[in-house]
Amino acid sequence: MKRIPRSFFNRSALDVAPDLLGRLLVGPDGQSMARIVETEAYMQDDPAFHAWGIVDPPTGLVRPSGRGYALFAPPGTSYVYLCYGVHWLLNVVTEPEGRAGCVLIRAAEPTAGLDRMFTRRPSARTERDLCSGPGKLTQAFGISGEHHQIDLCGPSGRPSMHFADDGQTPTEIPSVSSRIGITRAIDRPWRFFYASNPHVSPGVPSDIAAERRRIRRNSGQSKYSG
Repeated sequence: MKRIPRSFFNRSALDVAPDLLGRLLVGPDGQSMARIVETEAYMQDDPAFHAWGIVDPPTGLVRPSGRGYALFAPPGTSYVYLCYGVHWLLNVVTEPEGRAGCVLIRAAEPTAGLDRMFTRRPSARTERDLCSGPGKLTQAFGISGEHHQIDLCGPSGRPSMHFADDGQTPTEIPSVSSRIGITRAIDRPWRFFYASNPHVSPGVPSDIAAERRRIRRNSGQSKYSG
């Protein structure tokens, strides 16, 4: 099993996100592992991205402030943030250094260290409950803010969080959809996942969720109109 090198992440997030499917996430303890089954891509010109708006258009200079500044780090750097003040989410920085991009690890199928994962996620009842969502995944792996901005491509031979390739070739063609839980850029099909895998998160793609809200609003208006 080989650590995935920095060159793998030194590409567009739209290339890295589907290519990470089937690869392994190895946790900070060096023993917990899971095969990635769902990712999302985020790009510098993306209104749903944390780095949106911190590049000065006339000069191309990056404003060195705010959470999004860390997304301009070298490719292969972790980007961990607290979502809604509740769940830590794990991303890996992509693109050449100085240009922002990242891939969110949304779900994975546990392959090793399950006892440890169940201990960290006492509410989980089955293996499918362990990592079937980005917040569940970080809890199962014990990933938190202390794992923000660490090198995921560091030297092998010591326990550290990283991505790995065990040589298994995925046979399923990834499905795509709108990303989940966003309100901007919902038309971009930048979520990649194995549709047949039971460990994929149960969230509703944002374009579908928006359409459902529109239908409900219109139904309410017609009910009381006239």
